Amino acid sequence: MAEPLTVYPGLRYRDAPAAVSLLKDAFGFTEVVRYENEDGTIAHAELAYGNGMVMLASEREEPDTPYGRARSHLGPASLYVVVEDVDAHHDRAVASGAVVLMPLTDQDYGSREYAVRDPEGNLWTFGTYVPAAPAR
Repeated sequence: MAEPLTVYPGLRYRDAPAAVSLLKDAFGFTEVVRYENEDGTIAHAELAYGNGMVMLASEREEPDTPYGRARSHLGPASLYVVVEDVDAHHDRAVASGAVVLMPLTDQDYGSREYAVRDPEGNLWTFGTYVPAAPAR
């Protein structure tokens, strides 16, 4: 059995349904679960890519506590996603309308990658570099 993931980035979006569509259509994520509020906003969604996953939800006002205020309006964030065929991934993203901020680039450390910003300001970098997890 594969070891479970231990880090799950969480994002908030003003338009979370559009973010889910972008992640699926442009970036190839798979929607694992989606819980909607009565008004159509997303209470919680999980999207997977390879053996990684992000969680996201619609922005909403939180209780008037330090934690609630901090969670009300998160972002933007920067995320890195490992892809096998970065050129094909890039082409799919561009065909879906993603605006490329860094074109496909061969990095000195051996990665080939590109970066886009989603409509709500989050920076997504896709590349071939695989960080090594510490030995357990």
